Amino acid sequence: MCAGGTAEYGSGGESAGGHGERGAMDGYEQGCGAGGQPSERRTGIAALSPPYQVAAALVLALLAVATCVHLAMVFLHVAPANTVSKRHGAAVDEWVYPEFEQNWKLFAPNPLQQNIAVEARAKLRTADGKVRHTGWHGLSAQDGAAIDGNLLPSHTQQNQLRRAWDYYASTHDTRNRPNGMRGELSEEYLRRIVVLRIGRDEPAEDMLHVQVRSVTTNVQPPSWSGEKLDSKPVIRQLPWWTVTSQDMEVRDR
Repeated sequence: MCAGGTAEYGSGGESAGGHGERGAMDGYEQGCGAGGQPSERRTGIAALSPPYQVAAALVLALLAVATCVHLAMVFLHVAPANTVSKRHGAAVDEWVYPEFEQNWKLFAPNPLQQNIAVEARAKLRTADGKVRHTGWHGLSAQDGAAIDGNLLPSHTQQNQLRRAWDYYASTHDTRNRPNGMRGELSEEYLRRIVVLRIGRDEPAEDMLHVQVRSVTTNVQPPSWSGEKLDSKPVIRQLPWWTVTSQDMEVRDR
């Protein structure tokens, strides 16, 4: 019931159905629009006062701009090299790494046609104070054996070592010099994985140094392609790294 309306009463002076007063209150709570008709209750941003509507609109606009910038940065990161990505490559990398790193490229690039096996060895101090060299531990082979026949291999088994090596290779030059802070972080990350993995086989000895190498072999094309590739493996051997006390803490956890 709205202002200017009338309540209907039956016999005995009571409102029809005995609820005239309640109906008037309901009409008052609903509010009235033009012509004395009940108005619809506003919801969402429209229900806010004008200052809050302005604030909400600004927040939504900022979110829309941030989303567009993020999508543009990720697109430039995964797209083939172009004028924009070359000119603003540093800004794109700062935005993407490390939280939004993408391990794929746009427009179906050529798949990796190489097998890369990561191996590592260590120098250990034995109980009598002598230094012992371990043989090469086939870390990639260990992961492959753990995955083979496993219906639900873990993310660590599938990706940890592979991504660590890719990370290192992409942040170091051919002389194994790091390209800035990311290169130093990748070296530390790979070293700790190696210390942890070798430490499983050599738990009782003090680890002094570790060394990593990759053995890359080309995947031979099918016989009908006529393509010829060198089947000789290419070895990239990194320098010896000193194992720090922090590395040993990771192993002993």
